[in-house]
Amino acid sequence: MTDRTDAGRAGRNKARRRWFGSRENRNVVIVAFVVAVVCILVGGRLYGLYLASLETRGRDNAIEELRAESQKFKAHGDDLSAQITELQAKLASAQALVETVMPAKNTYNFDPNQTRIVADGHLTIGLIGSPGNDSVTLDVNGKQQTVATGQVINVAPDCQVSVQSFDMFKAVLTASCASQKQQ
Repeated sequence: MTDRTDAGRAGRNKARRRWFGSRENRNVVIVAFVVAVVCILVGGRLYGLYLASLETRGRDNAIEELRAESQKFKAHGDDLSAQITELQAKLASAQALVETVMPAKNTYNFDPNQTRIVADGHLTIGLIGSPGNDSVTLDVNGKQQTVATGQVINVAPDCQVSVQSFDMFKAVLTASCASQKQQ
């Protein structure tokens, strides 16, 4: 009986012996394998650096575009801010003009030596002369009174006159009556 398993092994060992037959051949194959692995690693590293540089250039370009766009929006925002400031100034002057032409309800602007009938005809108020430094002289229903800012004059029947403010050229008064408020 012959052992065939040994014969098959011997054939495989011969093939191995061809590659690793001698010590020199074995060292050459190992060095070649190590060189191949090192080349693959270095090549992979260089390819990775190349891909990273492409991504970095793209990122840098995007950053520059965003900076330019940001500066454009900032300039536009500054222009809008200037326009808003200009419009607010115009609005304030228009409101002041409207306030002088059409003051708030029960609020009246009096020039020196001007008389008005107010509170639905219940009161006759006149500013006598120009306002002084700390008071104004009013004629309320034929009675002269010197009044300071914030002071209230009670007039029968159930009416009030108060001085809101004054300067050298005008006085701002409020006048109301209880019967007028009920309407």
